[in-house]
Amino acid sequence: MENATTVSSLLPALPEIIMAVGAMALLMYGAFRKDCTAREASYGALGLFLLVAALLIVEPGTAVQAFGGMFVVDGFTRFMKLLILLAAAAAMVMSLTYIRREGMDRFEFPVLIVLATLGMFMMVSANGLIALYMGLELQSLALYVVAAFNRDSGRASEAGLKYFVLGALASGMLLYGASLIYGFTGSVEFDAIAGVLAKDGTNIGVIFGIVFVLAGLAFKISAVPFHMWTPDVYEGAPTPVTAFFAGAPKVAAMALILRVLFGAFPSMMAEWQQIVIFISIASMVLGAFAAIGQTNIKRLMAYSSISHMGFALVGLAAGTPEGVRGVLIYLVIYVIMNAGVFCCILAMRRDEGYVETIGDLAGLSRNQPMVAFLLGMLMFSLAGIPPLAGFFGKFYVFMAAVQAGLYPLAVIGVLSSVVGAYYYLRIVKIMYFDEPAEAFAQPMPAELTTILGISGVFTLFFFVWPAPLIVASQVAVGALLP
Repeated sequence: MENATTVSSLLPALPEIIMAVGAMALLMYGAFRKDCTAREASYGALGLFLLVAALLIVEPGTAVQAFGGMFVVDGFTRFMKLLILLAAAAAMVMSLTYIRREGMDRFEFPVLIVLATLGMFMMVSANGLIALYMGLELQSLALYVVAAFNRDSGRASEAGLKYFVLGALASGMLLYGASLIYGFTGSVEFDAIAGVLAKDGTNIGVIFGIVFVLAGLAFKISAVPFHMWTPDVYEGAPTPVTAFFAGAPKVAAMALILRVLFGAFPSMMAEWQQIVIFISIASMVLGAFAAIGQTNIKRLMAYSSISHMGFALVGLAAGTPEGVRGVLIYLVIYVIMNAGVFCCILAMRRDEGYVETIGDLAGLSRNQPMVAFLLGMLMFSLAGIPPLAGFFGKFYVFMAAVQAGLYPLAVIGVLSSVVGAYYYLRIVKIMYFDEPAEAFAQPMPAELTTILGISGVFTLFFFVWPAPLIVASQVAVGALLP
């Protein structure tokens, strides 16, 4: 009877357990089979992702807590985990051809991606400060290694070192904030913290704690002023790793921010709302202006991601169910658009190797008209031009801000979008109107063509049938804010 109880208590964490066991199995398979390639291990990892996604889809919709209330599973966690799996799988598929061409064909790469994804799952389901930190560190340690995975590249080694040093600093700040919160509330569980604050009221120690915890989490989503690692790491890391960084970790960290603020500090919304508004405005403005002078397309996408996280935070700043729904819709659209853009970046290859300068895109419309059309459309969507998907992402978060009375925030967001449109449209101008540069190697690998096609169709036709995403996001919000 006791064994049955123990097994049933583990069932809420079944996707995480399967992923952990699968990662260990892949590691053993690669270690004992000397000639195991990254492609073989990647197929195993993608099969693992498919199995976990199927489990998440068939999970019952009721909220369940496990491990003494430190781990929670509900509609919100299911939504975010499926989005993380989508982003991780897309990045892994993008890497299949790249890592062989770049001499990085080692089976450890997909294993590290699986372990990072497991850490993100832990982050999304964390219902306490200790579980939060465990998930964050599991994700971070794997990401530090994949950033520097190309051992022969000085740029990649530099990217990994910068990410590690600054990430360790951010983790220290988060731990200090968590210790302050525990010291002033006497608990590490979000529900208990919320109960203590509702009963005893706010105090200065907890406010300091929230500031430090948000600083640590803002680092993970590249929000200003904790964005300094992003351009260098995006440029130096292998391109599929950059595609991974731009998607899955951002989703996990944003989910964690939502869970922390609405789970542990709902009674302190007036205090944390000021912090969120500041980092939102700073991220939107810096991301918009700093990208203007970039010549490397990966650095440009780094500043683009900083700006887009600022837009997503507009919905969080509203502090309403509509705002949270806007954040979730924004994240889905952002991840899918980003995947398409990075497929185009991975297609920037000539006989001498991969190129990353924006000027290399000159004349792409004549050499590869379909790729130019899809990349141009994705740039219009990132700029927020209707009727493409990116417009609706911004529409939902700005409307939530307006409904919450945050008119200056919405106005600054719209003005930042206008500035950002300049550097997105500059890429379109270079592709269609500049003197053609040397053509890229053709054809694109089949896996890149597939992801780019899916991203393009979603972006172009989202307005035709947005209902499934809106309904799914409403269910997720209902679980987070019952």
